[in-house]
Amino acid sequence: MSFDHLRATYFEESAELLESAYAQLSALAEDRGDGDTMHALFRAIHSIKGGGGAFGFTRLVGLAHVMETLLDRMRDGALAATPDRLALLLKATDALADLLAAEQREEAVPVAFEQGLIAALAAVVEEPGAEHVAAAPAATTRPVAADGAGWRIVFRPHAALFRHANEPLLLIRALRALGPLSVSVALDRLPGLEALEPEDAYLDWTLTLDAPVPRAQVEEIFEFVVDDCDLLIEPLAATPLAAEDAPAATAAAAVQATQARADQPAAVQSVRVDVAKVDRLVNLVGELVINQAMLQQLGSTVPPEVCPGLLAGLETLSQHLRELQEGVMAIRTQPVKSVFSRMPRLVRELSEQLSKDVRLVVTGEATEIDKTVVEQLADPLTHLLRNALDHGLETPEKRAAAGKPRQGTVHLSAEQRGGRILIELSDDGRGIDRARVLARARERGIIAADALLTDAEIDELIFMPGFSTAETVSAVSGRGVGMDVVRRNIQSLGGRIAVESRMGEGSRFILSLPLTLAVMDGLAVSVGREAYIVPIAAIVESLRPRPQDIHDVVGHGQVLSIRGAYIPLLALHRVLGVADAVQDPSRGIVVIAETDHAGRVGLLVDDLIGQQQVVVKSMEDNYGPIRGIGGATILGNGRVALILDVAGLADTRLPATPGRHATPLPAALH
Repeated sequence: MSFDHLRATYFEESAELLESAYAQLSALAEDRGDGDTMHALFRAIHSIKGGGGAFGFTRLVGLAHVMETLLDRMRDGALAATPDRLALLLKATDALADLLAAEQREEAVPVAFEQGLIAALAAVVEEPGAEHVAAAPAATTRPVAADGAGWRIVFRPHAALFRHANEPLLLIRALRALGPLSVSVALDRLPGLEALEPEDAYLDWTLTLDAPVPRAQVEEIFEFVVDDCDLLIEPLAATPLAAEDAPAATAAAAVQATQARADQPAAVQSVRVDVAKVDRLVNLVGELVINQAMLQQLGSTVPPEVCPGLLAGLETLSQHLRELQEGVMAIRTQPVKSVFSRMPRLVRELSEQLSKDVRLVVTGEATEIDKTVVEQLADPLTHLLRNALDHGLETPEKRAAAGKPRQGTVHLSAEQRGGRILIELSDDGRGIDRARVLARARERGIIAADALLTDAEIDELIFMPGFSTAETVSAVSGRGVGMDVVRRNIQSLGGRIAVESRMGEGSRFILSLPLTLAVMDGLAVSVGREAYIVPIAAIVESLRPRPQDIHDVVGHGQVLSIRGAYIPLLALHRVLGVADAVQDPSRGIVVIAETDHAGRVGLLVDDLIGQQQVVVKSMEDNYGPIRGIGGATILGNGRVALILDVAGLADTRLPATPGRHATPLPAALH
């Protein structure tokens, strides 16, 4: 394995460890932590420090070491986990993340960048804390001797120890560095040669360390293998049992430890795979889906009696291919936690910069989404969060004067709904000042002076390029870049963004994103001579309406009356410019689809072709953004079909607002 590969692996693992550290710190700060939380936090920092030392990252190691010392005193109970100390650890973790990022990019870090934090942490470590008093042992419990007499260690590795990159001899060498060590090996579990598995661990070790060292030093050596072994550590001079009883006691303890681990759920095993390999696999599955559709098309032309097993074989192939596609997509997805975990730090820094008291509440961070979407979410969410703190939330004084809590709240959430992921960011601030937005838009010539806009259309103005209501330019906002970038980035992912606001109560931004950008289920429909794909996840039902159920609404086109409700009709042949299509709704098919913010809409098509899996090809990369079109695919007959964005099509029914112009469809696709 090359040095560069090891280095890249270290940074990937450190990123995961940082996420864990932030999660544990949040749990402790919110009073949700326990002893295991502190231990997990200690292990995360210790692991980052250990790897950093191997690569010579001395400044990173120096900061991690003093953090580790403070955490060690806190987990032993010598120092309490007070809010001030946790806040200091949060800042130190932020600095550790900065040092890691600088080392990864091979950039220089300002001199003495971390020295202030190291000094502050060291000062806390030296503070006199309440002495930690251990509970008195019960009469039946082996008494714990003071550190100093030495230790007897029974180390029984699990079979998978070697497969997790652990080596007993390295542990023994580390123990020998602490002092005189005697070693004995038990071969009781060693099987015959025919049953021997080369990668399994079979030997048991009894190690006697005759050195006056603290128990914590011994435990630290075994810290990374505690989940892969049964371990017993006992002081040499604190054994009141007779010598002949010691083996039985040791065996009983080992049996108890083994039973305790057997009662625990099995650990989840994982393999780290290069992202490029996963992408290659996804692309191959996409090509298989296209070829399967072509075979299905050809098979439908063959009479069943000519080749009886062909159609059955194609159906079996289709089922296996769907399972393969779902499995590959599951590999490709990852939790949005990887993005959400970056936001608390941003809130802390901006709160200090803006002199505001803000609490960030995060929910649904385990929601999984296509990794390509996750990777591109960071910038839009950062812009939205900065906007919420700068424009949305008031200062503590203004909030108190308005009868609100001094501390503002920003809520970031994610959930899966149908075939899409909804990400919401809301605040309880002042809301959008529509009068001010309208005045600024007229002042800048974005809209005509006499233009009359609805509240929703006024809210949409904040997404116009160059628009800002900030009076002065600051490091946070005011240059008019941000919200238009958010919309462009979300649209480039095949998503949409909507805003809801109430003056004096706050604003809510809703991002609707596809679960995956690779393969999806769709319903093929015909409009004239063209075929289009409607995402299955958006479809509610389809029907052939009766003439008496179609009604004209002046200025709003036609609506369909169904079960006491009225649904707007959208004639696709008009929107997409298709000739020779069915124009009478009672002679065509209406596909009723659900949208995130426009409710239900009826799509008028000529006929339904059938459901199929389609490989999504980006229009952004190959042509340009087209409102109402979410991508393209290749059908079984080899023709290109456009994938409809139902919500984008629904927007075409709304009165045009400044800047909302749809790109015409490429003529080559008609």
